[in-house]
Amino acid sequence: ALRVARGRNLKKSRTSLDFHTMAKIRAYELREQSEAELLKKLEELKQELAALRVAKVTGGAASKLAKIKEVRKSIARVLTVYNQKGKEAMRVKFAEAKHLPLNLRQKKTRAIRRRLTKEQASKVTLKAKKKMQNFPQRWFAVKA
Repeated sequence: ALRVARGRNLKKSRTSLDFHTMAKIRAYELREQSEAELLKKLEELKQELAALRVAKVTGGAASKLAKIKEVRKSIARVLTVYNQKGKEAMRVKFAEAKHLPLNLRQKKTRAIRRRLTKEQASKVTLKAKKKMQNFPQRWFAVKA
């Protein structure tokens, strides 16, 4: 684990907890995989996590204890990419539909979703239109 700062390499202090055998899973690499591959990867990671938890109970090495966090984060990444792919597929499927499913609609706030549209809010009744035409706003110059 090397960090680059201002053009020179700084070695990170290594503790017994810093050793990880498996490389960190990257989201962009996961996005290239199919949904079946993602589910397979997820199952592998869950099995690995179960094994690490057993090692924790039986008093495993410190490196295994530190790896638990990394595996949990990897599971989260796989699930995130899997859900994003599913949502994107739903967006494509419902692109031409009249009504979108609730999870694909804009969230905003409840009040914003319920308020009048700009077109509705700008509408004026016939009586109000006549009143505005016949009695326009007066502008007065104030003497200073």
